[in-house]
Amino acid sequence: MVIIDGKATAAAIKAEIAAQVKDIVASGGRPPHLGAILVGHDGGSETYVHNKVLACEACGFRSTLIRLEDDITEGELLDKIHELNADDEVDGFIVQLPLPAHINERRIIEAIDYRKDVDGFHPINIGRMALGMPSFISATPKGIYTLMQRYGIETSGKKCVILGRSNIVGQPMAQLMMQKKMGDATVTVCHSHSANIKEECLQADIIIAAIGRPQFLTADMVKPGAVVIDVGTTRVADASRPKGFRLSGDVDFEHVAPLCSAITPVPGGVGPMTICMLMLNTLAAARHEYFK
Repeated sequence: MVIIDGKATAAAIKAEIAAQVKDIVASGGRPPHLGAILVGHDGGSETYVHNKVLACEACGFRSTLIRLEDDITEGELLDKIHELNADDEVDGFIVQLPLPAHINERRIIEAIDYRKDVDGFHPINIGRMALGMPSFISATPKGIYTLMQRYGIETSGKKCVILGRSNIVGQPMAQLMMQKKMGDATVTVCHSHSANIKEECLQADIIIAAIGRPQFLTADMVKPGAVVIDVGTTRVADASRPKGFRLSGDVDFEHVAPLCSAITPVPGGVGPMTICMLMLNTLAAARHEYFK
């Protein structure tokens, strides 16, 4: 059984990116520039954005963090997005989600220039990805696929079950895994209203758990030799921990791991890859690899 180390893999990829950026600068170019808009003071969002800034430093990128109060109007936020769209010095940018309830997230996402949408959330990027065209792929699905590639996990012709159908993970992951030039797998997507989830999982060679329920995937749902990718990160109360909680994945790791040929832990599995893929998307944006 192999423990898939996302932290080490992400560190290796960031080192590769940093070497490429060094070559760009040595050739007279400028380093890639990632912008981030943070609205309000949500603790989780603050942490995520801080980690993205640190990743930019590790890769040799320039980064700009724009902090806005949570009482900003939707119109004011749209104005700021239009400024970044028009700024030729900014290669890509993100608007950290979630946003305050009075702001329409879909309208904000659609306002981002798809050529700078390094989160891969814009409908044009999602549509191009679904058609197998060059595009920015959302970071978590891209990170999962990259992990499997780096660990030599065979996906072509395999039965893959994805637990969860979110726009950010489940649906784009299904698209990647079924495409001929990518995963080339036979894909089943299960969700909270699916019947016979256990039976579906028992047939799977690869299970990607992104359903948002701690320890949802149990040992009696996994066949011996399966590959299990755990996307879940739920805070579970734990008085024994200094912060009063621990992170729990969607997989009952203790009992599922012995059955697997390979499995990701939580933390240290998929999580570190997400920000790393954002860096790769930003590098591609700076090089205009997808959109000339």
